[in-house]
Amino acid sequence: MEIRVLGPVEVWTDGRLVDAGAARQRAVLAALAVDVGRPVHVESLVDRVWGDASPPRVRHNLHVYLARLRRVLADAGAPDALIRRSGGYLLDLPPETVDGRHFDVLRRRADGLADTDPERVDLLRRALELWRGEPLAGLPGDWAARVRQDWHRRHTDTTVRWARALVRRGEPEVVIDPLTRLAADHPLDEPVAAVLLHALATAGRSAQALASYAQLRDRLADTLGADPGVELRQLHQAILRGEITVPAADVSPVAAGHVGRPEPARPVPAQLPSDVRGFAGRGPELARLDALRSSAEAHPGAVPVAVLSGPAGVGKTALAVHWAHRVAGHFPDGQLHANLTGYSPSGVVRSAEQVIRGFLAALGVPPREVPPDEQAQSALYRSLLAGRRMLVLLDNARDAAQVRPLLPGSARCLVLVTSRDRLTGLVATEGAEPVVLDLLTAEDAQALLHARIGARAGAERNAVDELVRLCDRLPLALVVVAARAVVRPHLSLTELGTQLRTDGGLDGLDTGDHDSSVRAALSWSYRLLPVPTARLFRLVGGCTDVTVSTAAGVSLAGAGRRDVQVAFAELADAHLVLERGPDRFAMHDLLRAFAAELSAEHDPAGDRSEARGRLFGHYLHSAHGAAVLLHPHWDPISLAPAASGVRPEKFSDHDEAVAWFTRERDVLIALVERCAASGFDRYAWQLAWSLTSFLDRQGGWHDQLAVQRTALAAARRSGDPDGQAHAHRSLARAQARLGRLDEAPGQLRRALELFGALDDRANQGHTCLDLAEMADRQGRRAEVVEHAEAALSFYRAAGHRYGQAMALNAIGWYRAQLGAHDAAVQACEQGLELLREFDDRHGQAATWDTLGYAQHRAGRPAEAVGAYRHAVDLYRDFRDRYYEADTLGHLAEAQLDAGDPAGATGSWRTALEILDDLGHPDAERIRQRLATAEGT
Repeated sequence: MEIRVLGPVEVWTDGRLVDAGAARQRAVLAALAVDVGRPVHVESLVDRVWGDASPPRVRHNLHVYLARLRRVLADAGAPDALIRRSGGYLLDLPPETVDGRHFDVLRRRADGLADTDPERVDLLRRALELWRGEPLAGLPGDWAARVRQDWHRRHTDTTVRWARALVRRGEPEVVIDPLTRLAADHPLDEPVAAVLLHALATAGRSAQALASYAQLRDRLADTLGADPGVELRQLHQAILRGEITVPAADVSPVAAGHVGRPEPARPVPAQLPSDVRGFAGRGPELARLDALRSSAEAHPGAVPVAVLSGPAGVGKTALAVHWAHRVAGHFPDGQLHANLTGYSPSGVVRSAEQVIRGFLAALGVPPREVPPDEQAQSALYRSLLAGRRMLVLLDNARDAAQVRPLLPGSARCLVLVTSRDRLTGLVATEGAEPVVLDLLTAEDAQALLHARIGARAGAERNAVDELVRLCDRLPLALVVVAARAVVRPHLSLTELGTQLRTDGGLDGLDTGDHDSSVRAALSWSYRLLPVPTARLFRLVGGCTDVTVSTAAGVSLAGAGRRDVQVAFAELADAHLVLERGPDRFAMHDLLRAFAAELSAEHDPAGDRSEARGRLFGHYLHSAHGAAVLLHPHWDPISLAPAASGVRPEKFSDHDEAVAWFTRERDVLIALVERCAASGFDRYAWQLAWSLTSFLDRQGGWHDQLAVQRTALAAARRSGDPDGQAHAHRSLARAQARLGRLDEAPGQLRRALELFGALDDRANQGHTCLDLAEMADRQGRRAEVVEHAEAALSFYRAAGHRYGQAMALNAIGWYRAQLGAHDAAVQACEQGLELLREFDDRHGQAATWDTLGYAQHRAGRPAEAVGAYRHAVDLYRDFRDRYYEADTLGHLAEAQLDAGDPAGATGSWRTALEILDDLGHPDAERIRQRLATAEGT
């Protein structure tokens, strides 16, 4: 049987085409086939097949298609190929069954062979022969488009590698025609051009090679305003001198003679922002960056670092992002990017520790495995980058001290830093290459306007020259003026220049004050905004420095959703906000500073304070509602009613709440600090409380620590004992997760004291359970049951039946560990009886797990198997994959002792699949246990 995705999605068996159904059904098949042999979660399947347009009964529809696909696969001779696994479905077939995966398998096998090895050429040829046209042809949607684009990239790369190998084997004529067609499809792809030129020259067709180079050079200049890269220029010179050798662009380990097995697959971050539309000029600076990269490759030593510095608005970030995209192919292990917010109007600068944590996540490190201290995090970051060819772009740095901890140790990496400061310390001590940006040349400024405005600029050359003069060749001013010309096509560029002169030469441009020129350009665009849009612009810049959504904008402005949507669209069109993603809006630092100036000038202080309060209230009430859905049976803190105009987001279920927290996590963390800094102390600690459960579940304990410290300070400042108690308790939990067990008990004792003074029995119970867990972690077994029983007493005094159930589960667990198995079973059974009053699957699962542990230790493994199976089923329904795997390990041990070794082996295997999928370190322990059980 063969499943084909490199073209129309088809199923073949014995030379016969099997009807795979309608487009949506084939989309489900494709979504499974691209991950053949690996489980695909139901939510991922829905996203891949329907995207944002999923119907109301999407899961029912999915199951119908899956049932039909089982019949299709049975007709093709694979009746058992589609199986339920790990909260999703798995296509259990050899990888070579799917042509897309077969393509990758052949590529990987070729990677370990030298270019001159005939087998390498044959493997790459066979991979290319699998292509039948447009991958996933006829399938709609964003996911299919992304997969299609990725496969096209791999197809191009494979063609280049196949052609390069044949040229080196002395067979250039074979590849010239296919490369010529590929170059026509990818007219700006320099690696394709390089191997084509080399093939032409090697075949004795140097004149054609030189003509092709000239065409490429002109195309790059016309399209990108750039010259060919260093490698192509060197190849051009070699052709002119008749000295054709291996193209300099070929820097792969195999081509360099380092042949070996490919490394295991690792995450390949691709964090670069989108490339800059209409980029123009900067030829000398691009050449210096190219030379730095080439020199570093030819003579590796210290990690190469380039510092792009210059005044605000001069285009540092645009140049960095554009060059990074141009050379991304030379860094196949990935590209990392971070905005260091060194010159944010809020004055809040991202710490190196925050940035490194983000990079570690991008490099595949689970939050639970991030070391607790900054030095250890830096060491892990450098270790992960060691030997890898990666590009690190650090944008908007404040000073050298902020950058140094983020520098890799590997000379195979390259670091690009932008800053308004020259970062002289980095140049002096790290040998960074300084690249200072000035204003654009007149020619480059004209090219920028031509690229942004289009044909009108070519028809009004004199007017373009005048606009360049009025904008003082400052890129930011030019971009804003160009945007104005585009959105007002009826206005001639000559009239545009007249308006700018009437406004005073961009508000003082003739003085040479660049800040004034930017302010004037922005003020001119601002004055053209409708009144409601202008107000939203002022409030976004004047009240916050975080990325906001339309929903947050509604509360900020106290306006209707439709009005805010229209206003954000108008601001985006005028380039007065930046679109950071679907329904995500932010501001450039200069835009924000300008908006804040306007807000201070036009909006009374009381109005600004009320708007800021509405924004903070929006996120507080939204987060509180989401937190309640995450833990519906615990006692939420009480909030004051939302202020007039605040429209919090509403969530229908647990999954929606988690999705919102995931989307807004960085904003919420930042807003705890902003609330405290703005005098909204109660909001600060209440927002921190609302974040607690989500951050705990995500393993975000470093962030939890920072958030709760801010919350504690805010609660102390406002004299709020309730806020102090909650912050102390959450601080302790974060400290415990980070291994700081010497600090946590003191925090919990202070929380217990404060809750006692408030006569808050339920939270005293919660805190006592935390004290029991802490004592257990520290090996103070004599205190453990004492704290758990104290919790039970507090819960009974409060009439808190759910808390009583949790306390009984804890008592059962701790008594079982102390050997009092019968008492432990009794406590668990009492807890389960209480839990039947609540629809808390997670709590029931934990209690069944504890009951199984006690029964197993009491010598009743058969009973334990039943209890563990209850727990596994509940964790699986709740989609808590780690605890499902953890409990499967317990189940396996009980099954083994109950005389069911086959069942034990099956449970361990399922646990191992989940832990491997999560990348959890417990996988190795299960793998060893499974190997022992199987005698291998």
